[in-house]
Amino acid sequence: MIALPTELPADGEPIAHLLLTHGASQPMNSPFFETLVPALLRDGVAVTRFEFSYMVAIRESGKRRPPPRIEKLFPEFLAAVDQLRGEIDPELKMVIGGKSMGGRIASMLADELIADGKISGLVCLGYPFHPPKKPENLRTAHLVGLRTPALFAQGDRDPFGTREDVAGYPLSSAIQVHWVGDGDHDFGPRGKSGFTRKGNIEAAATAIAEFCGSV
Repeated sequence: MIALPTELPADGEPIAHLLLTHGASQPMNSPFFETLVPALLRDGVAVTRFEFSYMVAIRESGKRRPPPRIEKLFPEFLAAVDQLRGEIDPELKMVIGGKSMGGRIASMLADELIADGKISGLVCLGYPFHPPKKPENLRTAHLVGLRTPALFAQGDRDPFGTREDVAGYPLSSAIQVHWVGDGDHDFGPRGKSGFTRKGNIEAAATAIAEFCGSV
């Protein structure tokens, strides 16, 4: 595991601290995060990004490889939570989350962490509700009874779970969904939609900041 230095809002005290990790194939400094994080900082959210060790190995070797089974990444995520919780003000709200696979991992650990008093909420960016073109392979069982306050920012036409798909899922009432206008998995819209990727990501950041202020 490797983490970037904590990034703090330029003005005033942060409203919350977000621990953020990446998806299966993109690192913690992906173009998506490089647009999202400055917007979060402008909206008052402190951010710490970290990478799982398999992504660190990809970065160092230059050779692509798939992530390990998701459960094998749980110890690294929990270690990152404990490390950050020990470094920040104990009175500051801490929220966990991630992009795609990273958000899925956070969501599977959130109830344990909130019960232990370590976190206040969960943010999932482009949650992988199912693999593309396999809507029958749902990854939602643990979301039915989720107790942790959560915000899912999801593209209207994300192949991992469109707006139409998600409308049919029995999700916990603890989950709020911010719909990204005409967005794909990385919040990119089609050319004539009237939306832009940058605008979509910045709107998601504002929704995240409002959520972090409310939990």
